[in-house]
Amino acid sequence: MAYPGFDLTGKVALVTGGNGGIGLGMAEAMAQAGAAVCIWGTNEDKNAAALVKLKGHGAKAMALRCDVSDEAAVDRGFAETVETLGRVDACFANAGVGGGGRARNFAEMPTAEWRRVMNVNLDGAFFTLRAGARHMIERGGGGSLVATASLAGVMGAARNEHYSATKGGLMAMIRSMAVELARHQIRANTIVPGWIDTPMTKGHLHGEAFTEKVLPRVPMRRWGVGDDFGGIAVYLASAASSYHTGDTFIIDGGYLIF
Repeated sequence: MAYPGFDLTGKVALVTGGNGGIGLGMAEAMAQAGAAVCIWGTNEDKNAAALVKLKGHGAKAMALRCDVSDEAAVDRGFAETVETLGRVDACFANAGVGGGGRARNFAEMPTAEWRRVMNVNLDGAFFTLRAGARHMIERGGGGSLVATASLAGVMGAARNEHYSATKGGLMAMIRSMAVELARHQIRANTIVPGWIDTPMTKGHLHGEAFTEKVLPRVPMRRWGVGDDFGGIAVYLASAASSYHTGDTFIIDGGYLIF
């Protein structure tokens, strides 16, 4: 008999940035575990393709176009998610943008570039997690709030200070949320990916420099993929993690410790 703690039947999960990469890997795993899933993304074509995959697992699923940097859009999207699926038990603030390499160095970084990354990665996560917390407090019964950070939040990432600041800020925010929201039986945790092969990183990871200099530093000797995050998503959305909060889950193939 399978361990029942990981069964997500009857639960509803929301994943921002859920139409590809890490987000879709998490969404698909939770759908396979029995959850109803809503994904948010800004690319309508990718949303539609991801929705087909989710429904292919037999899950009740929906996809919404939502720019998480837009506070009003997040509130509308969350309300529509609850109206359609009935509730949200696990909210994954996963949407994000990369540094983009637009500044040659920190001293030359334009303020507009700083704001662009902050607006999505930090403000967007705040808007999303706040909506999730409000909903879970109001309905009672607890829930799970999860943010996707990055190794850039714990390591030095030259020329990506804006990106690093958002990811480090997310980890600090989650720890504070875990302490405050525990009285409502709401857990808050952070997932920290390493070098993951996604549409956002594809241009870097498959280049000669990364293949020769970075990949050998990954003890697992491969880049991560979206599916590598399915297990942790199911765990954090499930009753199995009911006493686990304020933690940081580093999923990087051993890169950080090597």
